[in-house]
Amino acid sequence: MTQGEAFTSADGLAGLTAYDRTGEKIGSVEQVYLDDRTGRPEWVTVKTGLFGMKQSFVPLSGARRQEDELHVAATKEAVKEAPRVDADQHLEPGQEQDLYTHYGLTRPTGSQTRTAPAAGGRDRAGTAGMAGAGAGTGMGAGDGSKAGAREFATRSGARDESKTDGMIRSEERLHVGTEEQEVGHARLRKVVVTEDVKTSVPISHEEVRVVREPIREGDGTRANIGEEQTEVTLHAERAVVSKESVPVERVRLETEKVTETQEVSDTVRKEQIEFDDAKGERGAKGEGWRDRKQGPRH
Repeated sequence: MTQGEAFTSADGLAGLTAYDRTGEKIGSVEQVYLDDRTGRPEWVTVKTGLFGMKQSFVPLSGARRQEDELHVAATKEAVKEAPRVDADQHLEPGQEQDLYTHYGLTRPTGSQTRTAPAAGGRDRAGTAGMAGAGAGTGMGAGDGSKAGAREFATRSGARDESKTDGMIRSEERLHVGTEEQEVGHARLRKVVVTEDVKTSVPISHEEVRVVREPIREGDGTRANIGEEQTEVTLHAERAVVSKESVPVERVRLETEKVTETQEVSDTVRKEQIEFDDAKGERGAKGEGWRDRKQGPRH
């Protein structure tokens, strides 16, 4: 395992897979940039973006190599948002300072500000260290070569000037939420209605009947012939009705939330990438198309 300060040459750096400090994959290392004075690797470019067509600068400060992996101290988001710099040209002092500021780093004391890519690129990284060291002395000595005029060879040959940074494919996504609204009112009111109620109640009354009893001899009853009358009072019950108001129940209103599933449909737009390959064949790809590469491979 190699710590960042031990990177003394570009040997074996190009082609490694870069991971951020959390272990998330960033992309593949394409180029190694050397300090003009010391020839030590200072920066690498990593393929990012859609189809891996963008190269972002990543500092080697604090980075470590583990087999075929390069673990850097920056986060993946910081790498993707790094200042845009043409990866095939000499790194100017202002550009390098912008990169140091973006990553929250301080420029090393005594470091040359003009940093150039290691010659040979990804496929000839074995000679990158020597080439970078030679460039540091050659450019400083003023041997007539134009500063920053190195030609960088990519994996597939000379750089195609018509090559762009690709295109962004976008699509619409449907976001469905809920909102609460009034749909009506429920009222509770009390009204008076009448109904006929029938019930049975027992009622008694007195009736008169004549009772005759014979008088026996010796009873001592005197006979008295004349007019006479007697009477009795009759009693009868009658039904008496009265009313009273009594509470029988309490009635109130309350709400209850009921959840149901409702199907929602709408139309969304998405972009589709069409391409023409070298054979004149056309095709169209959506989001499932990833990292299609064309051209010669080395």
